[in-house]
Amino acid sequence: METIAVLGTGRLGTPICRRLLAAGHQVAVWNRTTSRSERLVRAGARRAASPAAAVADADTVITVLSNAIAVDTVLFGPGGAAAALRPGTCLVQMSTIGPDAVAELARRLPAEVHLVDAPVVGSVDAAQAGRLTVLAAGDPAAVDRAAPVLQALGTVRRCGALGAGSALKLVLNTALVTAMAALRDTVAVADAVGVDRSVALAALGTGPLGGAAKRATATGAWFPIALASKDINLALRHLGDRPAPVARAAARVLSAAPDQNADLSVLV
Repeated sequence: METIAVLGTGRLGTPICRRLLAAGHQVAVWNRTTSRSERLVRAGARRAASPAAAVADADTVITVLSNAIAVDTVLFGPGGAAAALRPGTCLVQMSTIGPDAVAELARRLPAEVHLVDAPVVGSVDAAQAGRLTVLAAGDPAAVDRAAPVLQALGTVRRCGALGAGSALKLVLNTALVTAMAALRDTVAVADAVGVDRSVALAALGTGPLGGAAKRATATGAWFPIALASKDINLALRHLGDRPAPVARAAARVLSAAPDQNADLSVLV
């Protein structure tokens, strides 16, 4: 079994750690807010005082962080993990940071560290059940090396060269965000014409917005509006001046939401 370090034990990182522990791996954890890893320690994880301390003995390191700035700080800031990575360590980045940030990460890492770009599709409920889809990309040998660990989390989908996993994740999140914004407007029409919301959502579940309707009524999923907004704006930066009226409108809907920490489903 592997010795694994998980950097980031928030809502998604915690169930990922639990799956790894259940698979028999030795897991070290670090989180900026120490209390968030308390239950993992009771479940058998080792809590580290810094990212560097977490990765010192690790064969595989997984980052589950909110954005590219957090990844940069945890890896390259004071007490950062990058300088403590052993030659041959496999670094699996699961954060949604976009392909450009992945390329920059690869450039800055020690040459003897193997980077796998592996953002995930699925929320807290999928992580708990081991039903995430891992969008794994990078050198085939590095992906092969990480695959046995990642399979404890769900299905590994090989996406190609480094950065391709993060690119596909932006595509998928753009689809989710724009569909949820469209569902918001559709439910508003239902309200306006006197169709009960539950009736409308049930009927919509069999149509082109079926995935969004299912997500809007799901329990156990969590994708805060602030992170969804971050992702759609990252996609828009890649689009540049290309026309994208639907995505831009969805971004405005997210930015106007009063509770940025609420799940995306509150739009509906």
